[in-house]
Amino acid sequence: MGTGTRGLIATAVTVVCAVTVLAVPGTAFAAPDPTATAPTSSAPAPASSAPAAASPSPAADKDLEAVRAKLDKLYHDAAVATDSYNAAQEKADKQSAAIVELARKIVKGQQKLDRLKKRAGAAAAAQYRTGGLPDEARLLLSDDPQEFLDGADRTLQGERAARGLIGELTRTQQDLAQYAEDASARWKGLEANRKAKDAARKKIKEQISAAEKLEARLAKREKERLAKLEEDAAFKAQTAWLDSGVLDEIKGKASAQGRKAVAYATAQIGKPYEWGAEGPDTYDCSGLTSQAWADAGHAIPRTSQEQWKQLRHIDVKDMRPGDLVIYFHDATHVGMYIGDGAIVHAPRPGRTVTITGAGSMPILGVVRPDA
Repeated sequence: MGTGTRGLIATAVTVVCAVTVLAVPGTAFAAPDPTATAPTSSAPAPASSAPAAASPSPAADKDLEAVRAKLDKLYHDAAVATDSYNAAQEKADKQSAAIVELARKIVKGQQKLDRLKKRAGAAAAAQYRTGGLPDEARLLLSDDPQEFLDGADRTLQGERAARGLIGELTRTQQDLAQYAEDASARWKGLEANRKAKDAARKKIKEQISAAEKLEARLAKREKERLAKLEEDAAFKAQTAWLDSGVLDEIKGKASAQGRKAVAYATAQIGKPYEWGAEGPDTYDCSGLTSQAWADAGHAIPRTSQEQWKQLRHIDVKDMRPGDLVIYFHDATHVGMYIGDGAIVHAPRPGRTVTITGAGSMPILGVVRPDA
């Protein structure tokens, strides 16, 4: 792809006006929010296109850069806590399902134990009716030795059956004891994850609240300038990524499932970010990607960190639409590659699902759900 084409794509992605993606042939997706997600870079932004007299002073920009860096940290910490919350929720869901299954096993086991006890009781009653006499006494009292031998054989069979019954009773009781122990352990795990969720929820609210208060202290003009600085930083990072020539090497075609996942994700454009949300009205970053792939018929881990850990890693030059781009050193953000150097993602609180440059944030790596 030529330099001119790359520049055109970089501009289109950054201002997020109308990016055609490899989802449904002939369909263009336009993001409603032109503000790109803020990267962690604090490099000075390009000069504003506003008249010189209206441009803020370098000192004012420096102050706003400090604010932007602080906001980035607060929202990053909120993203870390969100991943912890989502991971705890996922574990809690699995533990709840396991407890339900154990409860079913306990009920069935108890029913089986009751039936076995009834059989054991019937066997004991039968033995009582025979008087429980020893074999020698029954032989002496019998008028027909052959009848005695036949009866002795049946008695041996009955004894073997009784031993089998006792063994089955013992195993069933042991199984019930193990089910109860497993259920107790699951309950303890469930309680631990509930506490982890509560702690993560508290952390998320604290970080988001602090960020909102920080932004609320800015005047309207400062907010506009801050948004421009964010946009400039994203543009700079994306341009540097494209200028490396990486897009010339990315030629992968989406799989059938990948196209379906991209179609789902891009259809959510404009919906608000909400931590812990998996749709259909709001999403967090990994909620969007996990639901998109679930819609494509392929379940993947819920959190960006687990997506990074569990899914197959792909070289950036080999990525194709539908692959997931993982961001930041701790894998706390994820977007879905849609082609032409762009991703669709749920950025952060206060933003909506949108399209931005794949290189506008620090890339940790790429993973492929349907490898």
